[in-house]
Amino acid sequence: LQQQAEQTCRQLLRTQEEHEHLLQAAVEQAEGLEHNLRSTEAVLAERVAQLGEAQAQLSRNQLLLEGLHEENRRFAVALQAAELKQKSTEEKNQLLQEQASALKQLIGKITPASLSG
Repeated sequence: LQQQAEQTCRQLLRTQEEHEHLLQAAVEQAEGLEHNLRSTEAVLAERVAQLGEAQAQLSRNQLLLEGLHEENRRFAVALQAAELKQKSTEEKNQLLQEQASALKQLIGKITPASLSG
């Protein structure tokens, strides 16, 4: 009975040692996983910061783009007004050229008559 008790005791000691080894391995694995989790959290925090910066830049770019669209619209209106003014000026210039031509013809007719008179 004593032999059986000693054998059981030795077996219990081996089992306890195995459990301690397993527990130590589990603790080491948990520490490794915790380290990986902290690393992953740090990477995620960095990515979140980068995304925040990208979102802010996107908002600034959107405002700039809206400003450029408004400026482009104003330029288009100004260009249209300038084109209308140019057309009006060309029409006035054409009218003045026609009047100048008519005056030259009239002067051409009047001058010989006044010289012979």
